[in-house]
Parts: sequence; structure tokens; C-alpha cells
Amino acid sequence: MLDIADELGRWIEQGRDFAVATVVAVTGSAPRLPGAALAVDRDGTAIGSVSGGCVEGAVYELCRQAIEDGETVVERFGYSDEDAFAVGLTCGGIIDVLVTPVRGGVYPAALAEAAAGRAAALVRVVDGPRELMGNALLVRPGGGHEGGLGGHPALDRTAAAEAGALLDAGRTGTVTIGAEGARCGQPVTLLVESSVPPPRMIVFGAVDFASALVRVGKFLGYHVTVCDARPVFATATRFPDADEIVVAWPHEYLDATGTDARTVLCVLTHDAKFDIPLLQRALRLPVAYVGAMGSRRTHEDRNRRLREVGVTELELARLRSPIGLDLGARTPEETALSIAAEIVADRRGGSGASLTGAHTPIHHDGPSAPDRRIGSVA
Repeated sequence: MLDIADELGRWIEQGRDFAVATVVAVTGSAPRLPGAALAVDRDGTAIGSVSGGCVEGAVYELCRQAIEDGETVVERFGYSDEDAFAVGLTCGGIIDVLVTPVRGGVYPAALAEAAAGRAAALVRVVDGPRELMGNALLVRPGGGHEGGLGGHPALDRTAAAEAGALLDAGRTGTVTIGAEGARCGQPVTLLVESSVPPPRMIVFGAVDFASALVRVGKFLGYHVTVCDARPVFATATRFPDADEIVVAWPHEYLDATGTDARTVLCVLTHDAKFDIPLLQRALRLPVAYVGAMGSRRTHEDRNRRLREVGVTELELARLRSPIGLDLGARTPEETALSIAAEIVADRRGGSGASLTGAHTPIHHDGPSAPDRRIGSVA
């Protein structure tokens, strides 16, 4: 729902009645992750998607029904061998979809936070006492919350704490707690949908390969920064797609800037005077990915130098070098694709092997995606 916050915010300003269908859970292979949403207004206008087309028609009708009767429902869609004409997912997976009419409450505030790029989590009841269905809680970083789920006061406090933990990690998923906020008693399953600012990709080295990587990073939803100590190369003319261009020694900039568990660091300088102090720091940060460009000879020399300055073997094991997957890449664009592919495989838990002839799953239950469209908690 927070994925399409900009347009839904306009619908609220225009006074439109609408309902939102949100993917709550996924089993097996499915085209969209939890948090994917389809919204339908009273006039029949639709935005978003929950399945890439497989069950959109049926979900569309559920939204129209929710607008009319004001009821919140959860519907399951899956493939059925017994009825080849039943509505389901041709990919063989199963999705649970929460359909909610949106009428005031904390929804406008939640959409406004997401549209502005501020961190927030929207909590809704997926399974529990009927009187709780349709209620929502808005949780902000630090534990502040507004709205309510309509049950025992402790339910809101516990839900806010659980949502805060997922929000800190930038993840969307379901949690189950007791109706009175405890771990025991009548269970209540909550969907926690997190909206967080885009993760960072910091590209060190204003080289030709960096320009292509900036474009791919933007395509993947990263906030991309280019950093180089040489002002003649680190320019907006050379990197028009970058969100930010910084002229500074790489290690000094890394010391001064903010990173988190979703940040990816791509070191393209392959120059020891830049690489060694930078990687010495980078490999000790709790970031998602650290990769460094260079030949295998450069890689061996770099590792030797890093050991000399105190980098441990455990820290070195985090370094992706030579950077990227083996695609046989030659051009800057191909190299950028190779690097991006490794970042995605690392994030999702993929092997990087060809799917043809393989017996590995197409979709992996790896860590969450990098942008506001966050994957499930696994």
C-alpha cells in the first residue's frame, strides 16, 4: 500500500472512496512479494498490482465489493489441479491477499509519510477477532505511534514494538502476538508494512565504469553517490544520473557519511592509495555489500596490503573481489550489469547460476529488497 502512496494520497485529497488489496503472505513461487498492492476507487480506476496479472481481475472485484460493504477480508489464491479454470497463480504459488476499504483513520498520515520518503510502518490485522479487522496503527521510528487496533491497550504497545523492529530493518512481513499483547492467549496475526527511504549505493572512483553503474543503481532503486578525490573527474557532467557527487578522499567521506545494513559500497578505483584505507574501514561496517574492482593480481596485492594494516581473514571474507559475477563482461555497461547481478544475488540468496537445467528455486526467501517495496520476513 505504501508503495503507491503518492497516487493514493491524491485520491484522499480528492475525497475518493477506495479499497486496497495487499499481499500478506507468499508460499512457493509467486510474482510479487508481501507488501505489493492493488488499489481500486469507486469509479473503477485501478493502480498497482498484486500478482503481475494472474489474479488481478478477481482481486479487483474484491476491492469493489469492499468499497460497497465496508468489510475487510483475507482471500487466498493458488494453483488448483482439480479445476483448471479456477482463478489462481499459473506459477504454482499461493498468495494471501488482505483487502481493506480505506476510510480515514491513520491511513492519510501513513500515506503522507511514505510519499515524503520518511520512515513509517503501517500495522493491520490479518487474522484475529472480527472486531479488530480493518483497524490500523501507524508506527514511526523510535516507537511513536498513533491510531489503534481496537483491542486491549497492550495490543497496541506490543504491536508498535514489533513493528518498530521491522521498521528499523526496513522490512515488511507478518507477526503473531496475543490479542492482549502477550505471546500467549488468542493469537492475532498482524501485517507490518514498512516504508523506508531508498538504500544507498556509494560508488568510489569516478571512472567510466562508474557512470554505467550509477545508471543501473538508479534503476534498482538506490540513492546513488559518487565519491572521488579528483575534482576534474567527479563532476555532474560526467555523472548526470547520480543523486550526489562528492569530491573527497574516499575513506574520509566514508568516515563522515551515514550507512546502514542496506548500503552497498562499490570500490572502482583499483588504486592502492585510495583502496586500502577505504576498504580497511568498509569491511568493518555492518553494510550489505562491499565489492572492489581489479584484476586477480590486483586482488591478491590488495589483500596482502589489507592484511598488513590489520584487516582480519574474517573481514576479508566479506570482500567481493574481483567485483561482479562472471558474465564475460567487457564494456562499462556489461560490467555494471555484472556488479548489479552480484548485488542482487547476494541480497536475495541466489547462486548466480543459469536457471536453465538447474534445480534451484527461481525466487529465494533471502533478505529484503532495497527500496520501499520490501520483501517478506523469512
